[in-house]
Amino acid sequence: MTLIIAEAGVNHNGSLDLAFELVEAAAQSGADIVKFQSFRAENLVTSTAPKALYQKESTGHTESQFHMLKNLELEIDHHYKLIEHCNKYNIEFLSTAFDSAGIDFLSSLELFRWKIPSGEVTNIPYLRQIARNPKPIILSTGMCNISEVESAVNVLEYGGIERNHITILHCTTDYPASCCDVNLRAMNSLSTALGVSVGYSDHTLGIAVPIASVALGATVVEKHLTLDCSMHGPDHKASLEPSEFQSMVSSIRDIEKALGDGIKRPTEAEMINIPIVRKSIVAAKRIFNGDLFTNENLTAKRPGTGLSPLRWDDIIGRRSTRDYSIDEMIEL
Repeated sequence: MTLIIAEAGVNHNGSLDLAFELVEAAAQSGADIVKFQSFRAENLVTSTAPKALYQKESTGHTESQFHMLKNLELEIDHHYKLIEHCNKYNIEFLSTAFDSAGIDFLSSLELFRWKIPSGEVTNIPYLRQIARNPKPIILSTGMCNISEVESAVNVLEYGGIERNHITILHCTTDYPASCCDVNLRAMNSLSTALGVSVGYSDHTLGIAVPIASVALGATVVEKHLTLDCSMHGPDHKASLEPSEFQSMVSSIRDIEKALGDGIKRPTEAEMINIPIVRKSIVAAKRIFNGDLFTNENLTAKRPGTGLSPLRWDDIIGRRSTRDYSIDEMIEL
């Protein structure tokens, strides 16, 4: 089954209560994992680092990226409480580290997997530190070309991570991302070139693209979750509210069923319809004993309970052994 990650990210706005609600919404929506972000602003950005354009549009131009992020930090003790809350709601807790201290802290929590964000793909010391604590890795690749992704995979593999424990997420780092910029087929290019499992981290509006990614072979889908898209914060506008997230999960599960095993054969439901929908060879006009069967005196009509039109060439040129009325099924 596709692993579905509800990216709560920083949509808790620094509030533990809001983070609890996001855990509950993710679990009730059918997600497998709810993911947060673990960082200290002073370790992540300089005090004068500018905001991205989408951040300016969603949170204003007056404060720096540092001050915006400072208000979005999760406290150390919040992590323990969130893990406990996730256990209560039977959903996996996951968080992304953005610096060395964050990696060390998340390592101490003994989480099942690592999630590496797109911005760290070219950060070799970061990747090496992750690899020193080997566990399954999900690696987002927004803003990357394929050589950068290959380099990151090689660093992780050299550090001790087996390639079959790495899942690469195709991603477009824009909030919201335009469908014209998604290039979903690149997900399969990554799989072919690097020999890894692939998935998709979505920043488009709506649910169509992540659903399509599953039809193309995504084994992991990540999508931002918020309680209210109109809330103040950098990621809310590019997130799904709980009801829409639940619709995405439901549609993905339907797509998984629809993909099937790839063997072309009639289903049990179709078998019932075969005699109704297929045709039999019947008399197109009166046929008398001894007449030749021809293209003119035979035709094919429903139901399919008689001689199949697959036998057409076997019948033409034979002589009838009895009289037939119009529409009567031909027998051999």
